[in-house]
Amino acid sequence: MTDALTLFDDVLPPETPVSNRLLQVRTVYAEPAAAASPRGRQVLARFPDAELVEVPSHWQIPDLHGNEGNVERWVRVKTETLVLGVKKSVTVRPNGRSADFIAPSTANGCAMACAYCYVPRRKGYANPITVFTNIDQITRAVRRHVDRQGVKPEPNECDPFDWVYDLGENSDCSVDAMVSDNIADLVATFRTLPTAKASFATKFVNRQLLDLDPQGRTRVRFSLMPDADAHSLDVRTSRIDERIAAIDDFVEAGYEVHLNFSPVVLRDGWEADWTTLLQQLDDELSDATKAQAVTEIIMLTHNEQLHEVNLGWHPQAEELLWRPELQQPKVSQNGMLNVRYRNDVKRAGVDRLQQLIRQHAPWLRVRYAF
Repeated sequence: MTDALTLFDDVLPPETPVSNRLLQVRTVYAEPAAAASPRGRQVLARFPDAELVEVPSHWQIPDLHGNEGNVERWVRVKTETLVLGVKKSVTVRPNGRSADFIAPSTANGCAMACAYCYVPRRKGYANPITVFTNIDQITRAVRRHVDRQGVKPEPNECDPFDWVYDLGENSDCSVDAMVSDNIADLVATFRTLPTAKASFATKFVNRQLLDLDPQGRTRVRFSLMPDADAHSLDVRTSRIDERIAAIDDFVEAGYEVHLNFSPVVLRDGWEADWTTLLQQLDDELSDATKAQAVTEIIMLTHNEQLHEVNLGWHPQAEELLWRPELQQPKVSQNGMLNVRYRNDVKRAGVDRLQQLIRQHAPWLRVRYAF
């Protein structure tokens, strides 16, 4: 079976550190104000050999956006390209599932290439990391919003005490932290906010985050799935065993650590593989981790446009993701037409996975499932 971490990444020897395999930046497209900012200069200093190309907008880069030829270079673009921009809107939006609110993004896009990722659907054939350099403006907006909320009046499924702000709606914060100090600044911000905490999901183990001293004010949600699925779908991510091995370390470093079972893919043998994963969690996680662990169950949602893109660079993934006999149309909250498992199929899958959790990891509370 193909190792998804190295899929299409054959230009470096296998012993090359993961961070160097993810990012070998050759070109940085930058809005002039972003390149001239302190954060922009920091990013450029981390990639001194990269060519700097000025662009009027991080959304208007003809060589990237709308260029169908980039499908064949899907991973290469993510590896070799960065974009610097200024976040125009720094508003905080309500959420209500894993977080109460969505904080303004400090990045968009990712160096990883998960085959089911929804973010590229908006960008058109390319999805490298865009770093937003106006971090001071973003952190000020978050502070003001938290101050306006006051004390959380009652518990909800997001958290019993704190307002929860999702940081990584359109990126993976663990990878972003290798590119700039935006995530370090946000962790430091929430460390000083007694009524709120940050939250982000990740598929990448960045042990530099262990040094940020979050003091319980940042929640990391490690995304997990059976390794058989991850090998095909979680392209260029940390292996499942590595993610699990890091969980206790993040708890000890002061993070609240939850699990994110996402996406749950229904295929032959899925129940046996999820049983193995749950047993591994039960065997390997510490009592301290189990005492604070919560999980989200997110069943696979796919998209016909993404399906067509994937056929151009990773058709094997579509054997798992594109199952018309099991799926039905679904209009998402942002108005996009997606496909998800039929109601009866989804209901049966959620019920069965919850049953497996009760049987093999009874300490693991399910926050929500959809």
